[in-house]
Amino acid sequence: MTTLQRPTSKPGNPCFSSGPCAKRPGWSLDGLKGTPIGRSHRAAIGVKKIQEVIDRSKAILGMPKDYRLALVPASDTGAIEMAMWSLLGPRGVDVLSWEVFGKFWVHDVTKQLKLKDVRTFDVPFGALPDLSKVDTDRDVVFTWNGTTSGVKVPNGDWIKSDRKGLTLCDATSAVFAMDIPWNKLDIVTWSWQKVLGGEAAHGMLALSPRAVERLESYTPPWPMPKIFRITKNGKIFEEPFEAKTINTPSMLCVEDQLDALKWAESIGGLPALLKRSAANLKTVEDWISRTGWAEFLPERADIRSNTAICFKVVDPWFTAKDNESQLKIIKDSEKLLEKEGIAYEVANHRDSPASYRLWGGATVETADIKSCLEWINWAYLSVRSQEQAKAA
Repeated sequence: MTTLQRPTSKPGNPCFSSGPCAKRPGWSLDGLKGTPIGRSHRAAIGVKKIQEVIDRSKAILGMPKDYRLALVPASDTGAIEMAMWSLLGPRGVDVLSWEVFGKFWVHDVTKQLKLKDVRTFDVPFGALPDLSKVDTDRDVVFTWNGTTSGVKVPNGDWIKSDRKGLTLCDATSAVFAMDIPWNKLDIVTWSWQKVLGGEAAHGMLALSPRAVERLESYTPPWPMPKIFRITKNGKIFEEPFEAKTINTPSMLCVEDQLDALKWAESIGGLPALLKRSAANLKTVEDWISRTGWAEFLPERADIRSNTAICFKVVDPWFTAKDNESQLKIIKDSEKLLEKEGIAYEVANHRDSPASYRLWGGATVETADIKSCLEWINWAYLSVRSQEQAKAA
């Protein structure tokens, strides 16, 4: 049996989860000292803090000034559900699905809202639907980045500028890490616990003027839960977009998000965030190019995610469809890495094909990605060697 060389350099931060994601470099609880503990979110200081999150987010992202942005409950899921329940219905809908969360939105459109005129574009993990067949004169629901497949939309060229439909984009693992063409998107949602490493349960909902027009000209036929209501007396309910939230947010989480946004500004804003994330993907690409047993889950380089970086086992020791055995080795190697304090949560989502997943957003240091990959190689080969010995 070959003796494996154990790496010597450990990642500075072992957190590679795709949500909640790693905190920004240098983060500490001291960043929360400004939190108005015990104060109402509707007090002047609470409203000011939430408005600051909205303003800084819009500025960093380069969001058009006429887009409205609100803090909403229940993370990205709450934000995209609010958009679907409030806006879908008057036009046919195209729903795109190539990973776990896209499949959730397909289910909600077809089984919960029970819309009749729906076309679904569903493809296996690793692939992207044929975007040329999507009709943006219909409403379109899609994820910009497939967190559980590592497949992203390469650009917005497939969306017509003069479209008649609305584009509803779940962009939770894309904003702050990918170039988002705001003029092509009417509804954009995300959560704090993704690219900037914020805390969970808080979602962001961005609406274009076209989305507002739809809200004020269309009333859905189904009962609307209070938590989803963003219109009042036939007009958009302005309060959430003026930092007066629908329900009570955590002011500790608000302060933490402000800390992350200020860090993003301090390193150079969006261009610096994009550069850091791109460097992380490049590091994984270089490693895979010289690693015999690993290959990207995405089929093409242009659709590879630079945040949820997914790679599969292509080791010839396994049969081509031996997903169960591969998953066992991945899980066992994940346990070994956790035991060593090297990396946490590097196995892909439970509903994904057997694969590894590393978060490559801007809060992760490239040096830590590089070190983690060497340890993954060691852990994988160590566990595989044990399995081979059992089978001998």
